[in-house]
Amino acid sequence: MKKVYFASDFHLGAPNFKESLIREKEVVKWLDLVKNDAEAIYLVGDVFDFWFEYKHAVPRGFVRILGKIAEITDSGIPVHWFIGNHDMWIFDYLPQECGITLHKEPLLVEWEGKKLLIGHGDGLGPGDASYKFLKWFFRSAFCQWAFARLHPNFGIALAKWSSGYSRKSSGHKDATFLGEANEWLAIYAKEWLKTDRVDYFIFGHRHLPMEIQLNENSKYINIGDWLSHFTYGVWENGVFSLKEWKR
Repeated sequence: MKKVYFASDFHLGAPNFKESLIREKEVVKWLDLVKNDAEAIYLVGDVFDFWFEYKHAVPRGFVRILGKIAEITDSGIPVHWFIGNHDMWIFDYLPQECGITLHKEPLLVEWEGKKLLIGHGDGLGPGDASYKFLKWFFRSAFCQWAFARLHPNFGIALAKWSSGYSRKSSGHKDATFLGEANEWLAIYAKEWLKTDRVDYFIFGHRHLPMEIQLNENSKYINIGDWLSHFTYGVWENGVFSLKEWKR
């Protein structure tokens, strides 16, 4: 029986080359294992700590994971990639070069009679108006055009600094369970259930593996990250489960 695998928030490139390379090699080992019985692989956002595709240049590095993903898609296994808040500036290079299917919004699928809503999770749910404005601005054509005018040596360095600052300032929140009543993605899922049935809400972004039973039939699952938890999700026989990668 084939399985569908999920992982999120590798944040490759952070916090430095040495530590990122160690983590990237672990991700490649995981991909090498799951490709043996995978029907599909879903990478649910923030694979990179920063990414921007200039017309004729991309950030250096990451050859191991990109080569492995290309190998997997070349073998006929689809790889679905959801942009996150750190790698939202993926355009056409990775789909063309690595064969991924790119998703910019949450995706609703139905497998084996079950409905799943899959997405990175940033900007969903109540509150956080300042980030929602920044997300809108960063994803605007004007912002992308303006950033592309910066020389890559300056633009990428600036973006890496900004990404690291953002992670340091909010990292403690990402690692703390807020309680079911305050988890904004759980609140978002409950609002969704008022108008439509979904059996599993699958998100990343929170960096904290968690499972919250929303009602008798629906569950919110956060996949966690590969900075601290090294967790991933598996869909098998109509059931979604969280697992930990043993390094």
